[in-house]
Amino acid sequence: MALIEISELFLSGLRFSAPLILAAMAGLYSERSGVVQLALEGFMLFGAFVAGTAAYYTSDGPAGIMAAVLFGALAGIFYGFLVIKLRADQIVAGTVINMLAWGGIPVVCKNLFDSTAGTPTLELSQRLPSWFPIVIAFAVVLITAWIFKQTAFGLRLSVAGEKPEALEAVGVNPRNLRWAAVMIAGALAGLAGGLLSVCLSAGYSRNMTAGRGFMALAALILGKWKPWPAFLGCLLFGFCEVVQLKAQGVAIPFVGVLPGQLIQVVPYVVTLALIAGLVGVSRAPAKLGHSS
Repeated sequence: MALIEISELFLSGLRFSAPLILAAMAGLYSERSGVVQLALEGFMLFGAFVAGTAAYYTSDGPAGIMAAVLFGALAGIFYGFLVIKLRADQIVAGTVINMLAWGGIPVVCKNLFDSTAGTPTLELSQRLPSWFPIVIAFAVVLITAWIFKQTAFGLRLSVAGEKPEALEAVGVNPRNLRWAAVMIAGALAGLAGGLLSVCLSAGYSRNMTAGRGFMALAALILGKWKPWPAFLGCLLFGFCEVVQLKAQGVAIPFVGVLPGQLIQVVPYVVTLALIAGLVGVSRAPAKLGHSS
């Protein structure tokens, strides 16, 4: 019985980690190219809403996921237009994307479904199995690690975030690489949100990402902008999420049952503690946030 419970806990941790992993890989592409990616939360929310809506209208979970990826890529292009074409402040632009998601999605949801709470509940046949996000997340990490280690595209992305003038010297435009990076980031973050609503839930609910975009960014920083360390950071946060869910209502010796609100902050406390420097100093890409 104990072995079964441990196995279930492990699988739950992997499921909770999957959206974080995808969002962290999204941030990795963008930030290694030199573009700050504070908009992960907004991209995930857009992806979750679009996936839930498309899956409901088409009665097809894969269609919802594909719609989330496409809309995420378009949102990434819009973000690129702001920060690459118009050279807007990247922190401000990311905040704008998040605010558009927080405020705009309920308005659209109200017009489509007469409710700001979320999309209609999906039937089981309209959803994808809960193991699907785990497989996708692992595949994306493997592919991302291979791209940055073995391909010219990955190498050039890294150089674009460290020394873009070196690319210009050999005739490669770093701005084009950044366009590609923010589009990939939007697509992956949209995928993360889509899996959250179509696989791990029964549709979109308001603000269902609950700060996961920011936690993914924290994992990316903890992982020092490298695929596998960021992956491990996401696993840590995912398992913290499972622990806080399991711990609610459990009596602690000499203390009793802790308030649910106190238990819920565990993942965020762990995030803050680690960012505060418990895992060493993280050096960001040299040109991260530069508009040139």
